[in-house]
Amino acid sequence: MLNQTSFSEFFLLGVTDIQDPQPLLFAVFLSIYFVNVTGNGAILMIIISDTRLHSPMYFFLANLACLDISFSTVTMPKMLENFLSTSNAISFLGCITQLHFFHFLGSTEAMLLAVMAFDRFAAICKPLHYPVIMSRQLCIRLVITIWTMAFLHALLHSIMTSRLNFCGPTHIHHFFCDVKPLLELACGNTELNQWLLNTLTGTIASASFFLTFLSYFYIITYLFLRTHSCSMLHKALSTCASHFMVVLLFYAPVLFIYIRPASGSSLDQDRIIAIMYSVVTPALNPLIYTLRNKEVRGALNRTIRRQL
Repeated sequence: MLNQTSFSEFFLLGVTDIQDPQPLLFAVFLSIYFVNVTGNGAILMIIISDTRLHSPMYFFLANLACLDISFSTVTMPKMLENFLSTSNAISFLGCITQLHFFHFLGSTEAMLLAVMAFDRFAAICKPLHYPVIMSRQLCIRLVITIWTMAFLHALLHSIMTSRLNFCGPTHIHHFFCDVKPLLELACGNTELNQWLLNTLTGTIASASFFLTFLSYFYIITYLFLRTHSCSMLHKALSTCASHFMVVLLFYAPVLFIYIRPASGSSLDQDRIIAIMYSVVTPALNPLIYTLRNKEVRGALNRTIRRQL
C-alpha cells in the first residue's frame, strides 16, 4: 500500500499561504471546534438519555452528531497545530490516514442525509405505515450499510492514492490531505485516480443529493395537494426545515468541489470552500437543530432541570 518514492512526509500550506504562527486564526478555529464538539456532544447525550427521543428521526440525528464531531476531528487538530507552528509537516502514513477518514466520514454523512430525508418522507406522506416502514431493524441496517459503503469507498481512494509516485515538491496546497491536491503533486499517470474521484465520489454525492431532493419534492407535493389546513402545512414543513438547511450547507460546497475537474487555479477556491463543509457546517448543525426543533429544546430543558 506504500508509494515507491523516498518522501516520508508532506508539508501542508494551511488555510493561508502565510507560514508565520497565526494565534488569531488559532483562537477563531479553536472556538468553532469547541462549539462543534460541545453542541453535537450535547445533542448525542440528550438523544441517548431521553426516551422520548428514541425514534428513527433522532436515531439518525444521533448518528449525524457523532459524524460531525468525527468529521471535524479528522482535520481540525492538525490545522490548529499548524497555526502555532512553522513546520506544518505531516507524515506520509498520517496523510493517507487523514485522507481515508475524511472521505469515509464525508461520504457517510452524504448518504445519511439522504436516509434522513426518506425518513421525513415516510413520516409525512405515509404516517399510518411509518412504524412498519421505518422499523428499528431497518434503521439499524440502513446505518450499517451506509457506514460500510462509505468505508469501502474511502479505502479505494486511500489505496489508489498511496500507490502513486511523488517525485516533485512535497507542499500540499491545502490545510489537510485530500485526493485532489495530492494528485497535483503526483508524477506519472493519474487519470485513473482522477476518474475514480470524479465518477465514484461524484456519483455518491450526486445520487445522495438527488434522493434527498426527490424525497423533499414528494413531501412538498403531497403537502400542497393533500393538506388544506395552513397550520398543519406549516407544522409539517417546519419539521423538515432544519434537515433541509443542513442539506444545503453540506451539499453546495461538496458538489462544487468534487464534480468539477481539478485544476491548479481551483485549489485556492477548494481550500476556502472546504472550510465551510469540514469546519463551519458541523458546528452549525447542532445550533440549527436545537433552535428549530421543539422536541430537542424540550429535552434539553428537562436535562438541565434534572441536573440542577
